[in-house]
Amino acid sequence: MTLTDIINKYPFCKQASSARYDKACREWARREKLRTGDENGDFKITEKPRAEYPRPQMERSNFDILNGSWDYAVISASEYVRKGGRVDKTDGRILVPFSPECDASGVGRILDRNEVLIYRTSFNFAGRGKILLHFEAVDEKCEVFVNGVSQGVHEGGYLPFYFDVTSACREGANALEVHVVDFSDSCPAPKGKQTLSRGGIWYTPQSGIWGSVWTETVPENYIENVVCLPDPDGAQVNINITACGDIGEVTIKIYDEGREIISAKGAAGDNVVKLGAIKEWSPSSPFLYKVLIKSESDSVRTYFAMRKIELVTDMRGYKRVKLNGEYIFQSGVLDQGYYPESMLTPPSDRAMINDIQTMKDCGFNMIRKHIKIEPARWYYHCDRLGMLVWQDMVSGGDKYNFAVIGALPFAGVMLDDTRHYKAFARADETERENYKKFVGDTVKYLRCFPSIVLWCIFNEGWGQFDSVAMTDYVRSIDDTRLIDSVSGWHDQGAQHFDFKSYHIYFRKFRMPKKEKRCVILSEFGGYSMPVKGHMQMPHKIFGYKIFRDEKTLRESIDKLYTHEVVPAIGQGLCASVYTQLSDVEEEINGILTYDRKVNKAGRELLNNINDRLYFEHEAYTTHADRQAEEELAAKEEEKDPFEE
Repeated sequence: MTLTDIINKYPFCKQASSARYDKACREWARREKLRTGDENGDFKITEKPRAEYPRPQMERSNFDILNGSWDYAVISASEYVRKGGRVDKTDGRILVPFSPECDASGVGRILDRNEVLIYRTSFNFAGRGKILLHFEAVDEKCEVFVNGVSQGVHEGGYLPFYFDVTSACREGANALEVHVVDFSDSCPAPKGKQTLSRGGIWYTPQSGIWGSVWTETVPENYIENVVCLPDPDGAQVNINITACGDIGEVTIKIYDEGREIISAKGAAGDNVVKLGAIKEWSPSSPFLYKVLIKSESDSVRTYFAMRKIELVTDMRGYKRVKLNGEYIFQSGVLDQGYYPESMLTPPSDRAMINDIQTMKDCGFNMIRKHIKIEPARWYYHCDRLGMLVWQDMVSGGDKYNFAVIGALPFAGVMLDDTRHYKAFARADETERENYKKFVGDTVKYLRCFPSIVLWCIFNEGWGQFDSVAMTDYVRSIDDTRLIDSVSGWHDQGAQHFDFKSYHIYFRKFRMPKKEKRCVILSEFGGYSMPVKGHMQMPHKIFGYKIFRDEKTLRESIDKLYTHEVVPAIGQGLCASVYTQLSDVEEEINGILTYDRKVNKAGRELLNNINDRLYFEHEAYTTHADRQAEEELAAKEEEKDPFEE
């Protein structure tokens, strides 16, 4: 399979630009050019952006970040096929890892589905060992060439991949080309909120390289992957090592804040290491064990944490969540992960840290990462800063049919997702299998980040299918986390689902009666306010409920929590997710403006709200358990002592 084969598979690749494309380009051209920062000013984008090692869970010392200025060209798919994929033209320079659609790239144009984006740069090879070429994310189908030799094709815009390019390399400089097509919402591949029909809650599509690119030099026989699977109950960790070739015996060293506490011998495969007394990870104490794995010729650094998330039934019969054996109320924000100058790509490490720390400073202990997979360093910062994460799968499927998927739930109609594949935009069996594989690959990629405590498989019905079977599938890969199987709409009433999940925007939230599952308010709020000078689309704002002044907005947010969320805790509510962390394009319902420079809700108010949520939850769970225990003891005392 080559990129040419992929182009020939889709007839629209050779059609003229659509009216939707032309409209999206016109609208995008009207954007205001904002820069991410804080109240002190802009965050700088360097000439070599995101230069930190991209993969904190398997870090090597011999690497070279290729982010920076590359040549690029855009040609029609028809011309690309006619020339056999060999194109000499150059349109200018592009700053990698930023998509050509965004301002940070220096380009600022939308790639159409009938175009091919070509990148060119070079990298060095010392001529010793092997050289691996890594891509954090390329949207959406690409072919990679080194010195004119194809290294392979990758499909899928959200997961990392790499090629062993040693056989194509020579000592010294080597030419690298990446050829990309992106069909946006014209095919059922996972795409999230990208669409040419942008506007409201749907965002401008982007394409090409949007994650870091790097090379690393490894020996002939090397450590290919490391998966750390903690077992807090057993006070041990299983460190699974995958090797390329025979790496022989390895030494595993575990560190507690720089002090070596364990040194053990191991090999490729499972290595169960006993820890003895353990330090647990939590938002208030995000302790990470550091690990060094060393073979005769290779070494990598990683980390893990000890934490256990579980559902329990409290003494009143409500399902609730426990973290490390203690009840916890998760108060979170929905986070789309977009930035004004760089879209899906965080402009810097500092920008990622700022988002997480700002929410933590506002009292939130959880972020729901909404329909996006972040760079590995984002999850690492959640791990080290102590922020719980609910991870959504990236949505896909055919055209979103709001009349069926969205409107029916408001009328109380929930479709059976094992029978209505077409209605859910999942008519194609092959695409259902492809999505199942994507979900599995996502879980396998992210399962070692301790901050992630929940997987969300389907959101609001889009692309939903066989949710009971999909829940079992995810649980077969990772049974250490909770699962929001069908977030918001089209609940299948399956009692083995972990949650009854609600999205409430246009009516008052009321707790269900006699619900046996754990109840979560997985989206609510969305209160909006325009802030002059901090909007990307000031001519076209969108929000569910728009306020014109800060005082009214803050009073309304306070009332929403006070009258609807806080009282529900005593009736079994165990988590809430406010929409949302920041504005995105014309959607102005963020706590923060799109550039992150204004906190519309106010840090003091949000801290006060979160303090009330945690206090109410602790008071209820403590009181309920104590009262139930007293009632049980009283019943025991009332028993006839002579009764068998």
